[in-house]
Amino acid sequence: MKLYSFWRSSAAFRVRIALHLKGLAFETLSRKLAKGEQRGADYLALNPQGLVPALEDGGTVFAQSLAIIEYLDETHRDPPLLPADAAGRAIVRSIAQAIACDIHPLNNLRVLNYLRSPLGLDEDGVNAWYRHWIVTGFAPLEQLALRHSRDHKHLYGNALSLADVCLVPQVYNARRYDCDLTPFPTLLAISTALEALPAFAAARPEAQPDASR
Repeated sequence: MKLYSFWRSSAAFRVRIALHLKGLAFETLSRKLAKGEQRGADYLALNPQGLVPALEDGGTVFAQSLAIIEYLDETHRDPPLLPADAAGRAIVRSIAQAIACDIHPLNNLRVLNYLRSPLGLDEDGVNAWYRHWIVTGFAPLEQLALRHSRDHKHLYGNALSLADVCLVPQVYNARRYDCDLTPFPTLLAISTALEALPAFAAARPEAQPDASR
């Protein structure tokens, strides 16, 4: 498998977690977002959206992190990242989408760059935007975690799920932007427990071959 990635991309971070959880070998092919490498003609020929991640497996290229992870979950069953029952799967997907579809897009690099130019926000304004949407998104997630977590180590029940794979990268970004996470003790406890697992640690941005230190 080939993973087209960028070390700081939280969407790529999600896919790396899933790959490591499944014990799958993969080659990382970096596309440096700050340099616009994801917009090169060679990459656009693979992924017309010009976004990372993309996963190439058996000659087929898959885009969008949640779709990639569900593909991996369907083709490599152990460990499962979605519950066995329909209601559980719907809940896990809804939590994952609350992160990947509601929080993350508002704070994506291309949105932050648009705020800077042409809209003219300074870095304080951009950071305020970022923190606002983290807090707005994390507040209901905290309530969902209290409702659905059985052990405060997983977002749903007491087993790993797609929701957990989405949570850790978003908490990582929140810390990076110095967001105050004290109002979200359940989310913080769950993320801290997950971060200690080998698959999550191996997927951390700083552990990637293209990481800039």
